[in-house]
Amino acid sequence: MTSEILLITLLLFFVINTPIAIAIGMSSVLTILIQGDFPLMMVAQRMFSGTDSFHLMAVPLFMFAGVLMEAGGISRRIIDFANALVGWLPGGLAAVTIVSAMFFAGISGSAAADAAAVGAILIPAMKKSGYDSDFAAAVQASGGSIGVIIPPSIPMIIFGFLTGASIGQLFAAGIFPGILIGLSLILVSTLISLKYDYSATASFSLAELWKTFRRALLAMGAPIIILGGILTGVFTATESAAVAVVYALLVGMFVYRKIKIRDLFPLFRDGAVTSAIVMFIIAMASIFSWIAAIEDIPAQLAGGLLSLSDNPVILLLLINLVLLIAGTFVETTAALILLVPMITAMQPSLHIDLIQLGVIVVTNLAIGMLTPPMGICLIVSCSISGDSLGAVSRRVLPFLAILIVDLLIITFYPPLTMWMAGVVAG
Repeated sequence: MTSEILLITLLLFFVINTPIAIAIGMSSVLTILIQGDFPLMMVAQRMFSGTDSFHLMAVPLFMFAGVLMEAGGISRRIIDFANALVGWLPGGLAAVTIVSAMFFAGISGSAAADAAAVGAILIPAMKKSGYDSDFAAAVQASGGSIGVIIPPSIPMIIFGFLTGASIGQLFAAGIFPGILIGLSLILVSTLISLKYDYSATASFSLAELWKTFRRALLAMGAPIIILGGILTGVFTATESAAVAVVYALLVGMFVYRKIKIRDLFPLFRDGAVTSAIVMFIIAMASIFSWIAAIEDIPAQLAGGLLSLSDNPVILLLLINLVLLIAGTFVETTAALILLVPMITAMQPSLHIDLIQLGVIVVTNLAIGMLTPPMGICLIVSCSISGDSLGAVSRRVLPFLAILIVDLLIITFYPPLTMWMAGVVAG
């Protein structure tokens, strides 16, 4: 009855709207108490061991790097360059929002940070330029989801931690899918802008493009250092996170001079609070996953899906469906820890590489960030624009449709992910 107790209590906590980390932790503790075979001391031990990882050190470091980049005035320079690059398109500000999100994704590794940093500037700018407020929020939410696909990516770090997959290869594998998703979102935003007659914000000028590129060059140095160091083998993903923090601090304090000594404590505090939320979820979920592993729940669930079909195409479609539904209701970190053991148990039957499977999983959960009630990018964008979740959810539907198409391409066209991963591997 252990597995039944674990899953039923978890669902009950979800039903009464308990915060995700508390729901996972309490269901695990109640299961241990009712089952009675393990001392409660195991809770503390599993929480510690679940977060005691060199790979997971990258999570707070990348989050702190994102905080420093935003405070250091980097967001504004990236947006100016994006405006010179694509602002001449119909609905130029919408395209600028997505391109800015792509650039910022190469810094923070977090979709929420991406949506907040870019949205705080561009959602008010779009509204001032005559864009519908709910459309502006939908564009920002859609662009923010790229934050976990283009490296660095905190969900990819967690996937690598859970499965032993190379984080460097996962980062490399996310580059082309991230670009594909960004271009497809720009296409959709341009088509919608043509329909509603949203105008361009700038004329194309090589001189302006070069000027803004030079101003943004140091701002874009962080993703170049992160990816370049990992792809060339100079440092690991975790070490690259530490390098990104130092780089962001030096640029913000001594080049752009936006960060003062008095600002450091609030920035450290904000970075610590944001990181603590993710690490607390990981700690709670590690108890849950430990009990699930003892009860062999992942293998049982995998066996249930495998009993439906032995066709790899059908199985991949089923996994995508499960992940899309889970991403709608469960926070990304928790979904990874709860579902990845089941999915990796099915890998031999899927006939795909673990690296590609990781990108598929992360892309699914990125799409979940656009769907209520747990869509973090949707929630952040709504809080900035002041629109209701329902109104923005309706405007985000065309973007969701193209993201599903992108997901199918990523799932069934391995070279898109594996070519760059292969370069890193060898």
